[in-house]
Amino acid sequence: MIILLLCVVLLCPTVYSSDASVEWCYHEPRCDSTTWSKNVHDYCSGTRQSPINIVTSNIMANSKLTPFNFTGFDDNSTFFSIGNTGDSVVVSLDGDKMTVEGGDLPSKYTSVQFHLHWGNGSSVNGSEHTVDGKRYPMELHIVNVHSKYNGNAKAAIDAKDPNGLAVLGFFVEGSSVTSKSKGWEILTSFLPNITNSSVTTTDIINTTTMNSLLEGVDRTKYYRYQGSLTTPRCNEIVIWTVFKDPIKVNHDLIQLFSTTVQFKGTSTKMANNFRGVQNMNGRIVTSQVASAASSTVIALTFYILAILPFICWL
Repeated sequence: MIILLLCVVLLCPTVYSSDASVEWCYHEPRCDSTTWSKNVHDYCSGTRQSPINIVTSNIMANSKLTPFNFTGFDDNSTFFSIGNTGDSVVVSLDGDKMTVEGGDLPSKYTSVQFHLHWGNGSSVNGSEHTVDGKRYPMELHIVNVHSKYNGNAKAAIDAKDPNGLAVLGFFVEGSSVTSKSKGWEILTSFLPNITNSSVTTTDIINTTTMNSLLEGVDRTKYYRYQGSLTTPRCNEIVIWTVFKDPIKVNHDLIQLFSTTVQFKGTSTKMANNFRGVQNMNGRIVTSQVASAASSTVIALTFYILAILPFICWL
C-alpha cells in the first residue's frame, strides 16, 4: 500500500496538475507560463487564478482566521521520499499521520506532499506569491486534501470542489545564519540523487520533520484567499493560506536547487520554475483582526496623546 501511495504522489503529475497530457513548461517560449492561458484555456484563463500579489493596504480583517492545529509536523517518520517531477522537487508525506485543521478551514485536511518554486540562486526572486510587489527567492507549498477525499488529490481535482485542496504557502528568504537550517541541510543533501526526473525517487523517512523546515515561522499570522493550482490545468479548487513570516534558509542551500536538479528531459538546470502573479478579478484577501486592530489602537493612542495638551488648554 505504501509503495502504491509513493507512486501516486511522486510520479503522477495529478498531485498538483490535473492533466499530464497538457504540454507546459517554465523554460521554453512555446510552452512557458505566458502561454498557459491560451494553451490550457479551460482553467488557466479563469477568474480565480493563483498566484497573486498581496496588497497589504487592501487586506480585510477576518476574526475567523484562528491558529491552525498541525498534526504530525514534528514526526520524522512522515516524509516518505523525495523526487524530481521535471518541473519541481516534491516530497511525499504520510497523510495518515499529517493533518491540518482550524484556521477557518471547512474541514480537517490530509497533508499529501510539499513542493517548491524558486528563481536562480538565493539572490534571484523565485516565489510565486508576492507581497506589495516583493518576491522572495523561493516558496514552499504544502498540499493538503479535504478529508472527504481520503487523501486522494486527483479526486478533489476531478470533483471541481473549490474547497478540495488547502495549500499552505511559505516564503523562503536567504540568510547567512546556519543554526536554523538543519532541516534544509538534510533535505538538500538528497538533491544529487534526483538530478533529473528519470531517476528513481529517494527514501528520506526518519531524516527530518516539517517543523524543522518551518523553524522560526510564526504560523498564527497569515493571508487567506480563494484561488487555483499554480500549474496546469490551473484548477480553481484551492483555499490558499500564505504565511507572513518567511523561512530563513542559508543562501548556499537555496542555491543548490537551481544548480543541482534539471528540467524534464533536458540537461538544463531547473531555475525560475514559478508562475507570474494573476489578476485579482475582485477577490478579497483577508487576514487576522488582531494585526489590523492593534495598528488602529496604536495610531489612535498616539493621536490622543498628541492632541491632549490642546484639549486641556481649551
